[in-house]
Amino acid sequence: MILRHIFSPPNNTRLGHLCGPTDAHLRSIEAALEVRIAHRHEQFKVDGPKAKAQRAMEMLQALYEMAAKPIPDEVVQLMLVGDGAPEPGEGPSLSTRRADLKPRSVNQALYLDNIAQYDITIGIGPAGTGKTYLAVAAAVDALHRSAVQRIVLTRPAVEAGERLGFLPGDLNQKVDPYLRPLYDALYDLMGFEQVQKAFERQALEIAPLAFMRGRTLNNAFVILDEAQNTTPEQMKMFLTRVGFGTKAVITGDVSQIDLPKAQLSGLIDAERTLRRVEGIAITRLTSADIVRHPLVARIVDAYDEARRLDEIAAAAAIGAQALPTLIEEVSPSRGGLPKTRAPTRRLAS
Repeated sequence: MILRHIFSPPNNTRLGHLCGPTDAHLRSIEAALEVRIAHRHEQFKVDGPKAKAQRAMEMLQALYEMAAKPIPDEVVQLMLVGDGAPEPGEGPSLSTRRADLKPRSVNQALYLDNIAQYDITIGIGPAGTGKTYLAVAAAVDALHRSAVQRIVLTRPAVEAGERLGFLPGDLNQKVDPYLRPLYDALYDLMGFEQVQKAFERQALEIAPLAFMRGRTLNNAFVILDEAQNTTPEQMKMFLTRVGFGTKAVITGDVSQIDLPKAQLSGLIDAERTLRRVEGIAITRLTSADIVRHPLVARIVDAYDEARRLDEIAAAAAIGAQALPTLIEEVSPSRGGLPKTRAPTRRLAS
């Protein structure tokens, strides 16, 4: 289908912001929706499948309405992945420095609802689905409302498939690289100065998981990030730290486990063990909830499909190896039944 539209009254400034630098926004829409966009001044033409062409034209109209000033790339990307986004007002509103913070998908809204309702919430999903960011946002909101007295953020200090050796500096400097994603989320949601003040008054704590043993955390919002790299023993240790007035959120991606091959992930074990425990919510996020570049969702889907095919091939190989043994067990012996001799008659002498 080919759709044509003329933006009227024409405004060169808005048209420039709509298209982006060297038509970057148009190229992003083309790549994500698999359409072709041509334009001449205020006249636009979209060529592609009916549903996708209509969505592309709706996006162009929406971008034009907000094009009084330059449109950041991330706004375009978020609009492209917002296909299943809830209506404004769905999901809890969070008090953070980001006034525009809201769930971008139905699963994200469910995730935030579970965090608000349950004392322990487990969020499992691929990279880019907002597991950690939304959990930190909920923690910051709880701290601002005085629902908790402090925020405790932790994660296991496990390298992503590399051996970094002994890092220089004191203990804080050694563990900071592992905890950097948590710092980034805090700075974005609270601001650098507020984060520093929260550290000074001990309302904010970031520590490796090994430091949690032996503690009882009361009136706190505790987040365990990268939980796929915990062992079952570490996961049990963390979950039993929860005290009165405390909320705990566990996040992880079971497709990115950096533990030794023979080691069971504590996140997988916890999902299986705790799924029927009252007071614990488990939220599964998928590639449809990814709010990064559209290519990230395609990359995740490609790896998931490759892993599925590998599992099928491995199962087929195991079955082929077991087949000869199975045939041997159920088939009769080659010798058949033992031969019997007819009784001989003895003649009377």
